[in-house]
Amino acid sequence: MNGSLDEIDRILLTYLQEDARISNAELARRVELSPPGLQKRIRKLEEAGVIDKYVTLVNHEAVGYDMMCIVQVTLARHDPTAVAAFRQAVKEMPEVLEGYHLTGESDYLLKVIVHNRKHLEQFILETLTPVPGMDKIHTSLVLSEIKTTTAVPL
Repeated sequence: MNGSLDEIDRILLTYLQEDARISNAELARRVELSPPGLQKRIRKLEEAGVIDKYVTLVNHEAVGYDMMCIVQVTLARHDPTAVAAFRQAVKEMPEVLEGYHLTGESDYLLKVIVHNRKHLEQFILETLTPVPGMDKIHTSLVLSEIKTTTAVPL
């Protein structure tokens, strides 16, 4: 479906990215489709993997995660077993919101939330450092979020 989105699909996706709880009736009205026509388009976008999933975005500070950190990780070894073990370990860490495999100075970048300084210390020393193959960990504290979005520009 790459590149085959028409203008109605793009508008539909823009509205859904703004508010996934918008009613089908309101969404159909906005994109000028019948409700069955709208459902057919949404189902097609879901089946094609364009719409990956529907989620609720939770304000991390409102639920007690007062610190966000960017953690850069360098592995000591880059053999397939070490890389697979690291990736699996990261997937099991609830504090890690996002993880990226990089080119350049570090191998991985992790977006991490913790409750406080003590929780950060525990995460670094007891959760991240013991992962086999770990070499370097560089942690930066986020002072403020300048832009946060999940919306893909269409």
